[in-house]
Order: sequence, then C-alpha cells, then structure tokens
Amino acid sequence: MSSKPHILVINGAKVRRPVFLLGAPHSGTDLLARLVKRSAGFHLTMGRPGLLRVTYAFARRPSIATERERGAARVLRDAYASAWQITARGCAECPAECRTAGGLEPVPGADPAPCAGPDETATGDLRYADASPDLLYSADVLLDAFPDAQLLQVIRDGRDVVSDMLADERCLAWFKPGFANLDEVFPNPFFGVEDHTERNRWPAAGPAVKCALRWRGSVRLSARLRAQIPDEQLYTVRYEDLIARPRQVIDDVSAYLGTSLSKTALTGLVRAGGPQLRERPVGAWRNRLTHRQVRQVEKVAGTELRRLGYELSGSG
Repeated sequence: MSSKPHILVINGAKVRRPVFLLGAPHSGTDLLARLVKRSAGFHLTMGRPGLLRVTYAFARRPSIATERERGAARVLRDAYASAWQITARGCAECPAECRTAGGLEPVPGADPAPCAGPDETATGDLRYADASPDLLYSADVLLDAFPDAQLLQVIRDGRDVVSDMLADERCLAWFKPGFANLDEVFPNPFFGVEDHTERNRWPAAGPAVKCALRWRGSVRLSARLRAQIPDEQLYTVRYEDLIARPRQVIDDVSAYLGTSLSKTALTGLVRAGGPQLRERPVGAWRNRLTHRQVRQVEKVAGTELRRLGYELSGSG
C-alpha cells in the first residue's frame, strides 16, 4: 500500500530517510541500536510507551493496519512525532535500555538530560531512527508512513534466540492465556501460528515450541520483506557476522545508510566482551537448551534454519 508523500517535522527540521531496526526478540537489534545511537548525526529511540501502544496494536491485530491503510500510516507518523521530540521530559519516558544504549546512566533523583545536544538539533542534520521491540510487524506501515525510510534487519540462529527468550520473562509473558489472542486472530503472525494443527496444539505446547514458532514466523516475514523491498531500503545483518567481523559489518551498514557509523561503538563492546555478549555468545544454545528443546526447535523451524545456513544438530 502507498500513500501521498508526507513530510514530518520534528524539532524544527524535516525528517528524511529515517532508519528502523527490525528483528525477532533477542536477535541482536539492540547491538545495532547501540552502534547507531552512539554515531554522530543520529537520534535513536527505543521503546517509548506511546509508540509501543501503536506498534503492538498493529503486531497483534494486523487487520488494523490493512483495513485502515493511510489512516494507519498517519497514526504511526503521529506516534513518531511525539517519540522523536528531543526534550528532557521526552527522555524521561525512555526505558533504561534506551539510555544505556546511548551510554547514559541514570542519576538517582536527577531529571534526565536530552540525549541530543542543542548543537545537533539546531543544524537540522539529524537522522531519526527507532529500534523499538517488534517493529518487524509494522514494516509495511513504516514504509507507507515514511516512503524514504531505510530498514535494517538482524537475523540470528533461532536456537540461540529461543534460549534467550526462555530466560526472558517479558517474552514468555506473551504466551499467557490472557495475552495470546489466537481465538481472535488466525493465522497469527505475531505468534507464528499459521495452520490449524499448530493452532490446536498451542495450548499444550511447551515454551520452547512457542518461542520457536515466534522466531520462525519472524524470519518468514523477513524473507517476504526481502523479496518485496528494494535493496536501497532494506539491509540484512547476520548476528554472527556482527560478533565475528564487526568492522566489516560497520563498513557495510555505513555504505548502505550513506553515513559513517562509529567503529569504536561496537568494536569496543565486542573486544570488551560486555554483559550483552557474555550473556549471548554465538552457539550458547548448545549449553542452554536441553536435548528435547533442541529437537523441538529444529522440528518447528528446521527448514528456516537450513535456509539461513545454520547447520542442524541432528536432533530434529
């Protein structure tokens, strides 16, 4: 779907070529977010509450976006018009992950300072970006709202993703009966449930199966985006390459965005083995998943793992 070109004005300047980071939960989008947020010329947000209400509405009920078309794009633009405002009050709404990604640590009892200084906002040269969770499900609306947007998506071994999701109470909370909306929305892209067999088995399925379905659904959606969106508007980063060859990935992403990104922001993190990397080493699933869980994940998502070049363990 397409809409009439629209220019959004934030902080007195036009928003041009905004950047959106997409990926399954725990795919590594937060590492790319850190890279972009700490690079000169970018203002990146993550998880502003008002924006999350909109994107999760689209993610959990895709018909809202498809039925309203241009209205959905307008709603999303309005949400970003608020989320991208650079003020101390706006920054107070940012979750801790957003401020940490920018290298800012909260000071007890002190009001947060804006994460971009007056010199940056005055020039009008800022590029805006967002790495809020589950933006992947709003990709079509993002491009309708911002026709010149550039998307960065991250792909990671689904077994590592599942192992991290299983340790994240926020991810597991979506599977509770009060949150799962399979009775109202089927097929359900958010939960990755695509046929009646999966729908019928869902209530009795284990957490690893449900996490695997979410990952499988996200990479299938990523593949569809890859087929539909031109190269100049979508670039895919593999998490394992980000860890093994950070400088090369930074060069490639910089070329895609047409803006030089900070080489020290990510390479320093990788060399230091920061907490994010210690908790998410490549191949950690071998120690974190049981043999049964590995079999479950590879049975659900083996085709996608092979397609993406990940070798199966032989347990599936």
